[in-house]
Amino acid sequence: MHPISSALLTWYDRCARVLPWRGIHNAYHTWVSEAMLQQTRVETVLLYYDRFLARFPTLSALACASEADVLKEWEGLGYYSRARNLLNGAKQVMDSFGGELPKDPAMLRTITGIGPYSAGAIASIAYDIPVPAVDGNVIRVISRLYGIRSDASVPETRRKIEALAGNLVPKERPGDHNQAVMDLGATICVPGTPDCPRCPLASFCDAYRKGDAASLPVLPKAKQPKEIPYAVLLIVSGNRVMMRRRTERLLQGLWCFPMLEGDHGPEFCRQLAVRKYKLDFGPFAEAGSARHIFTHQIWQMRLYKTSAEASASAPAGYAFVPLSQLSDLPIPSAMNAAVSALTRQS
Repeated sequence: MHPISSALLTWYDRCARVLPWRGIHNAYHTWVSEAMLQQTRVETVLLYYDRFLARFPTLSALACASEADVLKEWEGLGYYSRARNLLNGAKQVMDSFGGELPKDPAMLRTITGIGPYSAGAIASIAYDIPVPAVDGNVIRVISRLYGIRSDASVPETRRKIEALAGNLVPKERPGDHNQAVMDLGATICVPGTPDCPRCPLASFCDAYRKGDAASLPVLPKAKQPKEIPYAVLLIVSGNRVMMRRRTERLLQGLWCFPMLEGDHGPEFCRQLAVRKYKLDFGPFAEAGSARHIFTHQIWQMRLYKTSAEASASAPAGYAFVPLSQLSDLPIPSAMNAAVSALTRQS
């Protein structure tokens, strides 16, 4: 075993985070946890993991579920394409692999929603296959450990990092090793200023010796998300409210209230809504504001409440949803303020 891996596992045995997806050899459970952990904090995932598995305890149970049910259980976790990929991937595993996730990382990568990182995580953690699982934490640890000062987003550098990470994975306890690197990156070798004096790998670390750990890994500056103003319309018809199930890639399959890009005040929004939806509305009353940050855009939302006739029919692509059924629909957290305003003023 490489001395770095030995030191890392010794530290892990003493300091590993206690998490419900640790210490198991269940490929489906590992897959669910890794899907949830993509771009999401552990503390947030802890609120969803057990509940999701209680609702879909086996891969076959997930494969038989409807998209709406899966999205509902994922509600608030964000990055909903992960939930759709899990569902579609589960169906693929049932159809192509007899309901069992394969052990071969190359075969795992053929499944919808499983990329190189997830394939490495599932293979090593669930099946003890000695392969790396390279995510952002691992890129940061390896870059600092080996003093890689070229752009980590460049394919040549990325391949070098993956090769170095792979050389460290031991034949014994490969899953624990990979989880130890993740824990190290999440708790000690963190972005910005790492806690180098506490690091079990400090004596091996090139960046620690040279004093530039805080500047590694080298990555291009992220683009600032675009801010988009929206008017969100709470159109009430009797005991119903108008909504639509989104078909756009962002929040696909989730239910949102009608939205008009831009915000020019209540009367102008009412005129736009009359033309767009071909319905008669009462006055538009301001019902609050909200802001929601996505990866590449920020929604700046002004909420307006209005009424339509109790017998009104929804325009194409929309539906009047009974208020009593609102809680049954998968609704993104971007709409939380709108739901609260609707409930508060109904």
